Amino acid sequence: MSGFLEKKANVVEILDSDEEDDDPPSRPEVQNDATIETDDRKLENRCFWKAGVFDVGPVKWNPSQDELEHARVHPKFLHSNATSHKWAFGAIAELLDNAVDEINNGATFVKVDRIYNKRDNSPSLLFLDDGGGMDPEGMRKCMSLGYSTKKTNDTIGQYGNGFKTSTMRLGADVIVFSRASRKGKMTQSVGLLSYTFLRRTGQDDVIVPMIDFDISKHWAEPLVYGSQDDWSTNLNTILEWSPFASKDDLMQQFEDIGSHGTKVLIYNLWLNDEGIYELNFDEDDEDIKLRDETNRLSKISKKEVEKQAHISNRLLHSLRAYASVLYLKKFKNFKIFLRGKLVEQFSIIDDLKYSEEVTYRPHASSMKDAVVVTTLGFIKEAPNLPITGFNVYHKNRLIRPFWKVTGEGHSKGYGIVGVLEANFIEPAHDKQDFERSALFSRLELRLKQMQMEYWKNHCHLIGHQPDPSFLRKKKDSTVPFQSQSQRVDHTIPGHTVNSIPNHGQTVYNNGIPVARAPPGFETGFDQEAACVDNSRDIDKICDENIQLFMRCQEYVQKENELKATVEDLEKQVAETKRKCAEISSRVEFLRRQKFVR
Repeated sequence: MSGFLEKKANVVEILDSDEEDDDPPSRPEVQNDATIETDDRKLENRCFWKAGVFDVGPVKWNPSQDELEHARVHPKFLHSNATSHKWAFGAIAELLDNAVDEINNGATFVKVDRIYNKRDNSPSLLFLDDGGGMDPEGMRKCMSLGYSTKKTNDTIGQYGNGFKTSTMRLGADVIVFSRASRKGKMTQSVGLLSYTFLRRTGQDDVIVPMIDFDISKHWAEPLVYGSQDDWSTNLNTILEWSPFASKDDLMQQFEDIGSHGTKVLIYNLWLNDEGIYELNFDEDDEDIKLRDETNRLSKISKKEVEKQAHISNRLLHSLRAYASVLYLKKFKNFKIFLRGKLVEQFSIIDDLKYSEEVTYRPHASSMKDAVVVTTLGFIKEAPNLPITGFNVYHKNRLIRPFWKVTGEGHSKGYGIVGVLEANFIEPAHDKQDFERSALFSRLELRLKQMQMEYWKNHCHLIGHQPDPSFLRKKKDSTVPFQSQSQRVDHTIPGHTVNSIPNHGQTVYNNGIPVARAPPGFETGFDQEAACVDNSRDIDKICDENIQLFMRCQEYVQKENELKATVEDLEKQVAETKRKCAEISSRVEFLRRQKFVR
């Protein structure tokens, strides 16, 4: 991106307020968040999914004097890049991740709130944290594509693209304020990434105006990289296209940051197809909701009300609900505030009954000896609510909430919810799914197995008729009882079960899973009832399909290994033929020269 300046910094004086040009005229006020006034400084189309549809004008490709040829980024790419976020809350989660990553730099909170644009009184989205902040170099990397300073395994971000995609998905423009202290030098920086500015001025390259100040001496001394004219141009551009029409207003934004931290303000928020703001700030003063999803819920039947009240459904339209389950481990010294109120972290595991832990070893080459512990259990509302699925986290961050691994219409397993952290597979760039790979497919298979086995062994606890095999195996006196210390078994590679006390157990006899009832459990069913379950054949077929799928996966892996071996041998043969041809040619040449007789 353009906007990078020379390394050598000079200090220039900043003009007093009375020496500045007159402020631009104020914008007409709006009465509520759902009303939009026309403005010649706004985009022609404020709907996100339509704002990227426009013709690209002529582009000047001739480099200026002393400028090297380089790939350029057209403003249209900012929009197309942001379409990776299909879900607005997914974009907000990216910005929360940035604040959570700052825990390593001392961050104790992040605030998310709605404020109003001073120019036109339109709603804007605010993110404020007290992390380490960004120095001028960090600000430039933040505003550029593909640069990331997060290199540790503890950080969620890694691609250097999340800030750009998330902010541009939520609004057309974003302004960033940051204070930092590096090597005894305190600085504060302002950066503007404005799709509106780039589009309305017809730019054919992404220009990001940024200004920096040295505040080590307790007053702001502008840092100039290049010329004073360049610095002044950046300042004037920021004042013209940001919500702050004067330098004093701009500098005032650092007051609530403190000595270090970052403030992100997203404005000119996107509209939905009906021309109203996509984010709904009006329905709940302590929450931010998705307007289209809220409208859909208002039309549901009364029978659906209880189902929609469950966290699995509320997180789809309530940011407070989504943020409460977004991180697996509860923070000790970090808080998330949404519209002035603390977000209470919700533990899905703590809300399960008859929970059980299942250990899975994925055998990932990238993570040797990786062990994944999955906790399964019934939701408190089971069997009344048909809710099921696995909540899969990656590096403490929720990637797939309530992922259904069984097909639609498959009633067995309803009410079972699982939670696991799968750091051995890579998430997609929008962090709402995982990259499709062999590891992912094997995980999906294991989760399906876990769910079916848990259902067979525990469905009677919520009023369902036990599986006939469960009753028969309970009466099988040949199966020895295992003590609590023996409940971990490794007869099946990569799949062991640890039963939590007082909730039954699964043991293995010659590699075959055998279910035991909880202590004191008596079925009361006779032999006739054990033969009446019509789902026996279906379960048998499911088990056989799972086994066949596993065998297919093994054969596919062996086939890939054989193909790689064949390719390697073919390369060796080709190399040997090449060397033989060279030797033959050399011998022939020497014969002609009569060196060999």
